[in-house]
Amino acid sequence: MKAFGFLSFGHYAIPGQQGPDARTVLRQALELARFADEFGVNGAYFRVHHFAPQGASPMPLLGAIAAVTKHIEVGTGVIDLRYENPLYLAEEAAALDLLANGRVALGVSRGSPEPAEQGWKAFGYQSEAPNGADMARSKFEILLAAVEGRGVARAAALDEQYPRMYQPGIALPVFPQSPGLRKRIWWGSGTRKTAEQAARDGVNLMSSTLVSESDGSSLGELQADQIARYRAAWKQAGHGWTPRVSVSRSIFPLVSDRDRQLFGLQATSSDEVGYLDGGNATFGRSYAAEPDVLIEQLKADPAIEAADTLMLTIPNTLGVEPNLAILRNFAEYVAPALGWIPATKGPVEGYPID
Repeated sequence: MKAFGFLSFGHYAIPGQQGPDARTVLRQALELARFADEFGVNGAYFRVHHFAPQGASPMPLLGAIAAVTKHIEVGTGVIDLRYENPLYLAEEAAALDLLANGRVALGVSRGSPEPAEQGWKAFGYQSEAPNGADMARSKFEILLAAVEGRGVARAAALDEQYPRMYQPGIALPVFPQSPGLRKRIWWGSGTRKTAEQAARDGVNLMSSTLVSESDGSSLGELQADQIARYRAAWKQAGHGWTPRVSVSRSIFPLVSDRDRQLFGLQATSSDEVGYLDGGNATFGRSYAAEPDVLIEQLKADPAIEAADTLMLTIPNTLGVEPNLAILRNFAEYVAPALGWIPATKGPVEGYPID
């Protein structure tokens, strides 16, 4: 690990429930990112869910964060492509990346189980596969082509063009284009197979707090194998640049009495195996301990050791101050022992692949 950020699911309360509402959660996310940027946290990442009181449309929030920060990476972990128009997403992502001076980490994937039954159909999209995997793959390929500046439409006849700009019939890209954005696209992978495909596609790898596999190994062991396979496939593909790899964990340094009161019970957490999306999945434990103990625990997690970036999943409904304390405590007492390089030192680079 050389970088860390926070990953928020953007939970909020709807009428009749207790807790912060959507407006409050969005404003708190902006404030948390602004403070985190001041002491070198490397990334502010946001999960995207639909048909649930959670973060759903990340671009406005990411744009606001980019406007009030200088160093922190702004990104998604991840956008469900089943719900997206890939060309419009390419335009939005490029505009955001230009505003952020190249600080965007665009995490996308097929998505995860959701409350709605094939909810993407309500957004106007159809799929042959029951889980929408075929459609997500097709959209991903279109997204990559658009971000690369390849033509995705044809110029009309001159008398039909307004304004008249193009030779009729030539291939037209979407605009704007942001140099380098193609190398800042990530695929959220839940299996070894999809990690290897991400490598062949030439995109960065994002692995979460669970994997859609179970063989008796710990989450860290499963993800470490996933990362090793990804890097081997990357080397075989012969891409001419070094990718990034991230993993996510729930980590709570216990520094104060309040920390122990809020998170102390997480100390006995362990990995669990459950049923998700039609098969077994391994869910990662939470880490909660005194900093010296926490350092040794995290050093023993092979996936954290292998990844260049660690995302701390945060309990966003607690508000700004408790979550800021998590980030500060991790930055002050834990991260330096793991090899942390603050964002003020420059953009994060992946580990070389031998």
